[in-house]
Amino acid sequence: MSIILRKVCGFTETVHLEGKELAKPFRQVAFAAVFKNPWLERGFVEDLTPEIERLSPQLGEILAGECIAQLGGPQNVACFGKAAVVGLAGEIEHGNALIHTVSFGNPIRTAIGGETWMVSSQKRGAAGCTLEIPVAHKTIDKNQASYHSVEIRIPDAPFDNELVVAVAMTDSVRPQARPKKD
Repeated sequence: MSIILRKVCGFTETVHLEGKELAKPFRQVAFAAVFKNPWLERGFVEDLTPEIERLSPQLGEILAGECIAQLGGPQNVACFGKAAVVGLAGEIEHGNALIHTVSFGNPIRTAIGGETWMVSSQKRGAAGCTLEIPVAHKTIDKNQASYHSVEIRIPDAPFDNELVVAVAMTDSVRPQARPKKD
């Protein structure tokens, strides 16, 4: 069974100046899927696994594909991350369960040649809340210059009975990164 999305929202930012002019513009993108919470009308569900196995891989593939296309191919992806926001009627575990699984992360890692675990954030919120999506390098897990976050906001999501799952990617480490030591 395929996931039924209310919508997919995309966010793109191209930075030309950060403290001073950048040698190359810094690009960051995020895509978010908005859909009905599959557990909400069933009360407390002891085992979320069937829906995780059905939804997580599809979400990972859809969102990774959108981000990669926007950046012009997997070779242009340096950093990545994930996040979820649960509408006010849901449990925060509903968002956690969908994104904290290899069935969500592996399609994304495979698509970009990534090797590291994806950093994440998750929360419960009302429509229009901001969602900060942390990112880190796709192959070097302790690259301090890659730690960053992409902020998104969808004015009409999540409804109380919805989930928003998002993936962000950047084309390089953060602009003008200057850590003295890793």
